[in-house]
Amino acid sequence: MNQKKGIAILGSTGSIGTQALEVIEAYPDYFDLQVITAGKNADLLIEQALKYKPNTVVITEESLYDKVKSALIDEDVHVYAGSESLCQVVESNEVHTVLTALVGYAGLKPTLRAIEAKKTIALANKETLVVAGELVTRLAKENGVNIYPVDSEHSAIFQCLVGEFQNKIEKIYLTASGGPFRGWTLEQLKDVKKEQALKHPNWTMGAKITIDSASLMNKGLEVIEAKWLFNLTPDEIDVIVHPQSIVHSLVQFEDGSMKAQMGLPDMKLPIQFALTFPARFKTDFPRFNFMDYPQLTFEKPDRSVFKNLDLAYRAMEMGGTAACALNAANEIAVEAFLNDQIGFLDIANINEATMLHIPVIQQPIYEDFVKSDADARAFATSLVLKN
Repeated sequence: MNQKKGIAILGSTGSIGTQALEVIEAYPDYFDLQVITAGKNADLLIEQALKYKPNTVVITEESLYDKVKSALIDEDVHVYAGSESLCQVVESNEVHTVLTALVGYAGLKPTLRAIEAKKTIALANKETLVVAGELVTRLAKENGVNIYPVDSEHSAIFQCLVGEFQNKIEKIYLTASGGPFRGWTLEQLKDVKKEQALKHPNWTMGAKITIDSASLMNKGLEVIEAKWLFNLTPDEIDVIVHPQSIVHSLVQFEDGSMKAQMGLPDMKLPIQFALTFPARFKTDFPRFNFMDYPQLTFEKPDRSVFKNLDLAYRAMEMGGTAACALNAANEIAVEAFLNDQIGFLDIANINEATMLHIPVIQQPIYEDFVKSDADARAFATSLVLKN
């Protein structure tokens, strides 16, 4: 490798971001860390800047700029603040790949700017494609930009498709662990507390994604993301519950053959594959042993109990800005649940009511997504306040 690959990590203080920094640190001859960013976690951002020595840091919360700037005053690091700075830094000529690891709708605008700047995208922010998949994929095609998935399930599909791009997909199967409430009834879910919902059986993630996993909204968002990543129709995407989280997803081709990607639950592997593709770099990650898992089991998700998964399929059928409204409602509802304002089952009820209330705009432009997101947040917030 003659030239190092410049990396920008949007959301370096989150679960994906911190693991991505470890991946980059392991290959100093291959990667050049250019940018790290955080929303409000100034302390960790400062710690990361001192350790990993990026060229630039951005703290989105402008009130924390002075704190970050003063802490790094003696370092050869550029410090910026604000959401517009987040969009500007991805356009740097030194940046080759932008890892979007922000949580939620916040990832959309900087990802669009990175695509327009013709940067390779490593996408860990599924909401970018959920909210505006039609716009994002069109822009990527127009700018000749590759989008490499970081979610373990989508990375698995992508890995299964390497060498198969000319062959038609009959169906993909996204696997789900089932979360902490697998097999529970609606009656059992009525009194769920956030402490229970935050205990994921297999993965360590941020609070928002962990709650989404418990409600199966995370899998619903992944279904929508898969539609755009792999150019599929809703009936070509299925979800199966796989509690062991060893089979990360499967592809079935039109001849009936199936390919699966397997391994221990470890997000560093899909992060690394997205950053190094098409190469695979040697790692010291723990290896899967079949004897440790004598049984791999699969079951059908209950979409009548975990209604969020069903809502995702309905959003795809509605098209346009429907998924944007659904995502916005879910962000408001999950935050309300984490703040003890609503119950666990209220999340799906608020999501459904909001998605059906906000008018759907077909063939939307960027401004339509912005308005749909704002209107959905306002309506979902009003439903939270009524509880």
